[in-house]
Amino acid sequence: MSIAITRAETLKRKPDSDKLGFGQYFSDHMFLMNYDEGQGWHDARLVPYAPFLLEPAAMVFHYAQEVFEGLKAYRRADGGIQLFRPDMNIARMRVSCERLCIPPVDDALYLEAIKALVDLERDWVPSEPDTSLYLRPFIIATEPHIGVHASKSYIFAIIASPVGAYYSGGINPVKIYVETKDVRAVKGGMGHTKTGGNYAATLRAGKQVEKFGFSQVLWLDGIHRKYIEEVGAMNVFFRFGDEIATPALQGSILPGVTRDSCLAILRDWGLNVNERVIDAVELNHCDEAWGTGTAAVISPIGEISYDGRQISINNGQIGNLTQKLYDFLTGIQWGRVPDPFGWTVPVEQRTN
Repeated sequence: MSIAITRAETLKRKPDSDKLGFGQYFSDHMFLMNYDEGQGWHDARLVPYAPFLLEPAAMVFHYAQEVFEGLKAYRRADGGIQLFRPDMNIARMRVSCERLCIPPVDDALYLEAIKALVDLERDWVPSEPDTSLYLRPFIIATEPHIGVHASKSYIFAIIASPVGAYYSGGINPVKIYVETKDVRAVKGGMGHTKTGGNYAATLRAGKQVEKFGFSQVLWLDGIHRKYIEEVGAMNVFFRFGDEIATPALQGSILPGVTRDSCLAILRDWGLNVNERVIDAVELNHCDEAWGTGTAAVISPIGEISYDGRQISINNGQIGNLTQKLYDFLTGIQWGRVPDPFGWTVPVEQRTN
């Protein structure tokens, strides 16, 4: 399928790279494609960034049938641009689509759409340290109908946003709070998918603890309320002596791309890494902890509040292993170190 291009007549003024924040600015263009039952996915196009026109009865508003992804385009020192493991994001959206009864997008077309948008918007890929172009692919149900069933029409879109560090403090350790009342997801539900409902379920607890200085909520399993699952926007790792542990994928947490990358790197370094059930009481004996995700990459954890206790991790400082992992992974992403895993995908320049 070819991708039609309609260029914006007026281009936006680009923000200063040192004031990007995260998710505040959006580039000049976006990718769109439609799905209609009986016709399939059609009309792939790059168009000026603009609001959608949707009917009030569009099913996404009423039954939350939508999925999304998040990945980045990175500017190398030589000026080239590359993606990091886009195949994993594409595969994960396919899983999300299956769970929410959304027709998946062809993998090759999906990747071509990402490359085409980044190529068109390459001037929006910042070059300053720790900056990148965040890409948000998503699919929403658009059929105007009140009634619980899978939609017969959809929009697949990709928008782009130049971003700095996810946390304003950068790589500095964050404080997290272990939530024991609210539940994010349970096995058999949608916790393993990237859909808005999973994040909406985290908002109340996150809002409550934010006023006490906590950056994120650490979620426990929905049955026993004692086993660690994930942080609101990240997977989580812990070092207990010589062991590095992360919660096993059992259907209620998101299989993160950065999580998988960290596992591969740590195992390649010959370390003792386990995906297993982690009881929250083990936090009392934790030597290092960090979160992983596309937005924050590696976020060291300096303090955990659990069951009325404040647990200091590595005296509130970033651990040596955390720092080493951050430096190596971001080195691959920005092209500062060789990529021994073949994870990076260059975006060749095709448009003027």
